[in-house]
Amino acid sequence: MSKKENFRNPDAILDVYEKPEFGQGVLLSLQHMFAMFGSTVLVPILIGINPSIALLSSGIGTLVHMILTHFKIPAYLGSSFAFVATMQALMKADGYPAVAQGAIASGLVYVIVALIIAKVGSGWVNKVLPPIVVGPIIIVIGLSLATTAANDAMMNNQKYDLTYFGVAIFTLVMTLVFQMCFKGFTSLVSIMLGIICGYVLACFLGIVDFSGVEKAAWFSIPSLDVMGISYHFKWYPAAILAMAPIAFVTMTEHMGHIMVLNSLTKRNFFKNPGLHRTMMGDGISTIIAGFIGGPPTTSYGENIGVLAMTKVHSVWVLAGAAVCAIIFSFVGKLAALIESIPMPVIGGISFLLFGTIASNGLKILVDDKVDFGEKRNMLITSVILVIGIGGAYLQLGNFELTSVALSTIIGMILNWVLPKQAASEKALAEKNKEKQEGKIYQ
Repeated sequence: MSKKENFRNPDAILDVYEKPEFGQGVLLSLQHMFAMFGSTVLVPILIGINPSIALLSSGIGTLVHMILTHFKIPAYLGSSFAFVATMQALMKADGYPAVAQGAIASGLVYVIVALIIAKVGSGWVNKVLPPIVVGPIIIVIGLSLATTAANDAMMNNQKYDLTYFGVAIFTLVMTLVFQMCFKGFTSLVSIMLGIICGYVLACFLGIVDFSGVEKAAWFSIPSLDVMGISYHFKWYPAAILAMAPIAFVTMTEHMGHIMVLNSLTKRNFFKNPGLHRTMMGDGISTIIAGFIGGPPTTSYGENIGVLAMTKVHSVWVLAGAAVCAIIFSFVGKLAALIESIPMPVIGGISFLLFGTIASNGLKILVDDKVDFGEKRNMLITSVILVIGIGGAYLQLGNFELTSVALSTIIGMILNWVLPKQAASEKALAEKNKEKQEGKIYQ
């Protein structure tokens, strides 16, 4: 683990380098695993591969990312949704070997970009991503997931279900109660306790499916799809061309997540350990996932939300979550039990987690005293928010630029091309200056 730093974030209960007691650490790590579990196993389910592999690759990928970033960044890497549509098409056409090759190719794109950044530096980041761009982007990262949270909370097989919504609200309320009405360790694990309460209510209401738990074995080795062992190597140029460019999309989301973590921890991870290391960590993690049979990985907003809620930023806790994910991938009953958590419980907790991310975007704007009386600031923020939250995307053939990536790029361009003052503001400033000079002369 990294050496203790001279700086300590006064807002943190446990700072990045601080280690919790063993028992508390296990529960805090399990809380992070609960937060990421639903999304991480949903991706392989959507594309038709073993969820246990995704759990295993996310745990290994997170530990690899931590090693490459010198255990300085409290980030968890789970299955990436950005590649789902492309992977579904590749699975139908050529099976997992094509998906694996595309995943490895996208990971290599990260590695190449990381090597370039290591040469040229990352000083440009602060210039192209000032607070007026960063704040709205972080708001978009949180609120672009709002529809997902709402659908998880309300919809049962594409139909509105009042029982589902009731479970979601109950989960949310119980989490808020544990967060606001209790202190000490109970408050720190409020998210996990809220999920447990929501799960118990869901059991009483009969909306939990235990069939997967009954069928699952206590111990099972994940069925790995290893290149050269499970299948013979063959080139899939179409898979490489389809998946590799998506890496540039996930890179913008990656930088957005790093910006949120910078804000939470009061550090600059772009400088230390460096953007090239964080990029390299994501890339190597995705390459490993491709080699063992999992989907590409990426940093998770759900876990960033947990960090923001609990103010426990310890890398020990995130590393513990990765170890738990690896263990659970081999314990079939436990993995199936967590997988049985119904979507309204996940939706209820997501209301809070995704909203907390968005609130940190607002905090950046407030802390940097961004003046919305200036037209430039108002225009940049307005465009980023509407494009990002509205879900606008750019599609060119099989290549798709997501709303988060598109709003980020447009925000950076606007920040670059728009003048400091609008023509009307300049005219008004000159007029006021003339009046002031007239008064001085008199």
